[in-house]
Amino acid sequence: MRRLRSAAWSRAMVAETSLSAGNLIWPLFVCDGAGVEDPIATMPGVSRHSVDRLPALAKQAAALGIPAIALFPYTQGDRRSEDGAEALNPDNLVCRALKAIRDSGANIGLLTDVALDPYTSHGHDGLMDAAGRILNDATNAMLVQQALNQARAGADIVAPSDMMDGRVGVIRAGLEADGFHDVQIMAYAAKYASGFYGPFRDAVGAGGCLKGDKKSYQMDPANAREALREVALDIAEGADSVMVKPGLPYLDIVQRVAARFDVPVFAYCVSGEYAMMEAAVAAGMMEKARVVPEMLMAFRRAGARGILTYHAPYMARLLADGA
Repeated sequence: MRRLRSAAWSRAMVAETSLSAGNLIWPLFVCDGAGVEDPIATMPGVSRHSVDRLPALAKQAAALGIPAIALFPYTQGDRRSEDGAEALNPDNLVCRALKAIRDSGANIGLLTDVALDPYTSHGHDGLMDAAGRILNDATNAMLVQQALNQARAGADIVAPSDMMDGRVGVIRAGLEADGFHDVQIMAYAAKYASGFYGPFRDAVGAGGCLKGDKKSYQMDPANAREALREVALDIAEGADSVMVKPGLPYLDIVQRVAARFDVPVFAYCVSGEYAMMEAAVAAGMMEKARVVPEMLMAFRRAGARGILTYHAPYMARLLADGA
């Protein structure tokens, strides 16, 4: 076996899996203000950016060969409400960001998150009743309007991450009825109730407001076969692609989904995974230029067509330098 590994050209020739900038999606956090770059303490190297900075970042990503960026808003507390009404505001942060990037002429795909948690005062992805139960169908009605709001502002892909039952079908129907036949749906089909989302909640301003947990609607980390049922339902309802989230602790799920279904499978290398990696690098325990490519290659090896990762620009530059 060592003969095939003996030289770099030989290793490249027989490599079973490839990784390119075209496999990466860069998540970006949007905040109020002008000229703002606000570092996120729990995600070293990641910042929130005001809308005016996003066109340049989008063009930077496109120049690196990254095909799409994903936008997430940092919603101020006074704009959060029990019903998450800010999600439907055509002038909210995400919509303004979409329009600004579109107007700049940046040649890049724009992905948006469809869920209410960045906008609700209780931090949940859906509407709640007085007893604290998530209202599935009432939430779906809002998610349709949120998706339409984003499509009208210029989103290419809407990505429902809420895990309500049946939401892909009603969003697809809403997009079709409003003439958005070409807007893709990337369904967070197997999203687990994970502890790895903590830094992300800080990044979008939801860290201190979550009441209870999300175990009643996000998946149980103990379950794998259930993920296949979730994915099958979302595909049947019209999803163009599906996502598994988190990533590294759930690569077995990525592999099972990719082997079973003939749709593109994506995975999200989430904030907690990113933060752990950066902390280990900062502590001198690991070499960043070695472990980031290895980690992202593992996603590809498991079957992910693409990866949402905060390391996207770093990895794209490494690849451009011949890593």
